[in-house]
Amino acid sequence: MRIPFTGPLPPPLIIPPSAVTKEGAVSALTHFLKAPAGSAAPLSEHAQQAKTKTVLLTGAGISVASGLADYRGVNGTYTQNKSYRPIYYHEFIASHESRKRYWARSFLGWRGLNRSKPNPAHFAIGDLGTLGLVDNVVTQNVDSFHGLAHPKLKTVELHGFLRALVCLSCRRLMDRDVFQQRLAELNPAWAEFLQQLLASGALDTENPVERRRLGFRTNPDGDADVPGAPYYTFRYPACPHCLRRPPILKDGSKGHVDVDVDGAWTSSPSGSAPSEGVGILKPNVIMFGESIPADVKTAAEEAIDSAAKILVVGSSLATYSAWRLVKRAHEQGMGIGILNMGGVRKEEVFFGELLPERHHGRGSGDGHNRWEALRRELVRASLPAEEILPLVVDAIRSSSSV
Repeated sequence: MRIPFTGPLPPPLIIPPSAVTKEGAVSALTHFLKAPAGSAAPLSEHAQQAKTKTVLLTGAGISVASGLADYRGVNGTYTQNKSYRPIYYHEFIASHESRKRYWARSFLGWRGLNRSKPNPAHFAIGDLGTLGLVDNVVTQNVDSFHGLAHPKLKTVELHGFLRALVCLSCRRLMDRDVFQQRLAELNPAWAEFLQQLLASGALDTENPVERRRLGFRTNPDGDADVPGAPYYTFRYPACPHCLRRPPILKDGSKGHVDVDVDGAWTSSPSGSAPSEGVGILKPNVIMFGESIPADVKTAAEEAIDSAAKILVVGSSLATYSAWRLVKRAHEQGMGIGILNMGGVRKEEVFFGELLPERHHGRGSGDGHNRWEALRRELVRASLPAEEILPLVVDAIRSSSSV
């Protein structure tokens, strides 16, 4: 995954202008989801009939109402903490000390993420699936909320998920709750510190600003930071399967993991992991600098290609892996809707033809007709998804019952 776009985002374009209000946004999105979609790309009659539904692309903003931080919102990680820098894949793989720091912060942050639940926006998406308007979701999020809220609606987890770890040697998965218990056993002092955080109320509030006031920063991926904490003391286990049955390396030799008597990793003489990464457990997410698996990338592209329209919810599209999917939809002439608080990366690429300076003089004829068609197939609103999407579902149900 490429490093995210870090430049300032422009003010959101609002399309149609009435979508600046809650009522206008609900009306525009209702029409967007229900209206038959046109296409700028030539399609066979069979393909045109098949492409009638909307694919959703969701980001961290949809989970803010669940108590999780986002990245670029008013209280987002990048907004409130200008020095924030996520761990990179090569750092995690190469450095025992980097993994200590990562797992210590994850140990503190996991409880908050694990107790969070899907919010009305997630359930409304499930309702849209039941209504036959949405048949695929592609999410950038790693919180597993979509699967919990609408298990029957197909979801592609573009960046993986935090509910499990994966061993980089044997590729077996390990449940995150089981791993959390193992971390507590290996780190009794840290487990006590976590209890102190709980007692302070730092994990009781869902307000990121209040958490920071209590000396506790949380990020959307379950990562938590306590300034001054002695991360170098943290211990973490190796893959239990690789300890029992060490894998055979590429050169034919048997892999080996250095652990202490409790089964916790110990540093190799160089302070780094073995070259083959034997027994390293990694969160089953795509870290920055790591490639999205080919099968996941293909599944996301197929979800886009099979739809008539795409609706982005709660994403500024700052990561290229997400932005390119909307670009793919745009190049196919698909209808595009965005419901996101604040600006979106290069959204003028998708909505540019509706900018005022581009439709002067289109009062009649083909130009006017094209602009009117675009206006019906493009929606942009900057309002909370947890408020808007349930109202959209209600509006669609009401119109269907008339």
